[in-house]
Amino acid sequence: MKKQHANRYAAIAMIATVAFGVTSCDNESGVTTSKPAASIPALPGVPTSTTTTTKPAAAPVDYTRLLLQARDISVTGDAYLAQPATPNPDSRPGAEVLIVNQEQTKAVSILVVALDSPAAGPSALAEAQASLTKSVNPGPPQPSIVGTGGTVVSGNSPDGAKSVTVLLFTEGSALARVEFDGLPGQPADADFVTNVGQKQAIALRVGLPTPQGTP
Repeated sequence: MKKQHANRYAAIAMIATVAFGVTSCDNESGVTTSKPAASIPALPGVPTSTTTTTKPAAAPVDYTRLLLQARDISVTGDAYLAQPATPNPDSRPGAEVLIVNQEQTKAVSILVVALDSPAAGPSALAEAQASLTKSVNPGPPQPSIVGTGGTVVSGNSPDGAKSVTVLLFTEGSALARVEFDGLPGQPADADFVTNVGQKQAIALRVGLPTPQGTP
């Protein structure tokens, strides 16, 4: 009986570490979204004082509405609860949320970061993958069917206190980082990782605005 209590307290302590450490983990995604605006030279022979029509600015995207909710992750016998989502973490366009199961033995953190364009996806993925060693001692990266450039790495946290599986992918002009934390030696099931990732990819595909110039 004492051993069961000890395991319970260890699990709660592990999840508490996840809850308080998720921000620092997200800060290490290695994604830079701001770029200096390119200057456009005036065309020869064209007056620069002509009147131009200003197009209305596009409404900012509320990325918190594109994140999965607890009911999207919960399964029979393993219900999850979500903390309030955070918009624009670290002043970057995007959102993040932490979702923890009721037993407090598993957690799923989702970070979505806006990119300048879909073409920025490969470099953003490479930067995010390069920074993973700060939060997990990963095994070899494995391809995933989720989104574009889907990649999964799995291992333990550097201190060995928890198992960590990270799914990275892009969908349109957004980078998604989905982290699954659990007890040491109990990594997230591969099918569960794929299922959650596909749901998040669909939410982004449906909710992101259509790029200008796309029919």
